[in-house]
Amino acid sequence: MKVAVLGAGAIGAYVGAALHRAGADVHLIARGPHLAAMRRHGVQVVSPRGDFTAHPRATDDPAEVGPVDHVFLGLKATAYAACGPLIAPLLHERTTVVAAQNGIPWWYFHRHGGPHDGHRLESVDPSGAVSAVLAPERAVGCVVYAATELQAPGVVRHVEGTRFSLGEPDRSLSARCLELSAAMRAGGLKCPVEPDLRNDIWLKLLGNISFNPISALARATMRQMCRHGGTRRVIETMMRETLCVAEALGCEVGVSIERRLAGAERVGDHRTSTLQDLERGKPLELDVLLAAVVELAGITGVEVPTLRTVHAISDLLALRSAA
Repeated sequence: MKVAVLGAGAIGAYVGAALHRAGADVHLIARGPHLAAMRRHGVQVVSPRGDFTAHPRATDDPAEVGPVDHVFLGLKATAYAACGPLIAPLLHERTTVVAAQNGIPWWYFHRHGGPHDGHRLESVDPSGAVSAVLAPERAVGCVVYAATELQAPGVVRHVEGTRFSLGEPDRSLSARCLELSAAMRAGGLKCPVEPDLRNDIWLKLLGNISFNPISALARATMRQMCRHGGTRRVIETMMRETLCVAEALGCEVGVSIERRLAGAERVGDHRTSTLQDLERGKPLELDVLLAAVVELAGITGVEVPTLRTVHAISDLLALRSAA
């Protein structure tokens, strides 16, 4: 199996190292000091499950890699529309694109069935710019339950979690999903193929939609947000509104808000990816986390006043941080 990791940051390099350890032909695509460190010393994973180092190939030029069986997309969703020149050399007619993104993906209504089948969400696929680059037919969904950080160039700190759930937009148990799942499990990851990944998308989003923007606005860690009474109540309200939108779309999360909060508090003083991006001056990935659910609420007629308020404030933060 030949795999390219396009955007081999903390999550991408971690997955690439695991797949390489399982024997896959892995090519990491990155840039800057991180790329230089991976070329010299490999990917060094520091983990409570045991440290290890892997030495997959690493480059900044996808043309050196050529067509692959699977592209694991580690880019932020904000970069999808502009990634055409990077991903084109990696594709043949059957190449799978595995988008390891938080939030609502651009393919959400592709082969969805029901009244919204084929609907395009403007907040995640503006004017079809993402679909033009990443054809929904290539997409396999991936919900990431692992928390990682770049401790230093080439050094990935694995905080907790090893689950990467996969699923087809049409809910089939495809050969391409099963093949990739087997390789990831051989590399030491949990990788179930879900019959309906959209349920997992909403489960993960239940935390991201609330903790990520609040963490950026308050500059707070998971533990701090959970233990501050007022902030905790805001997060609970955001989660309740999110569950109402999910239910209107026929999805079942299957986890109570109390359990979701308890799990987040156990993570401790971890900084969300949005807070990390803010601190590093990177674009904030809030459209797929928050704007998309506000758009879905409009489609389904669900009232989400708290989500709309937090979206308005965090959208201004995103605009100011990008200026």
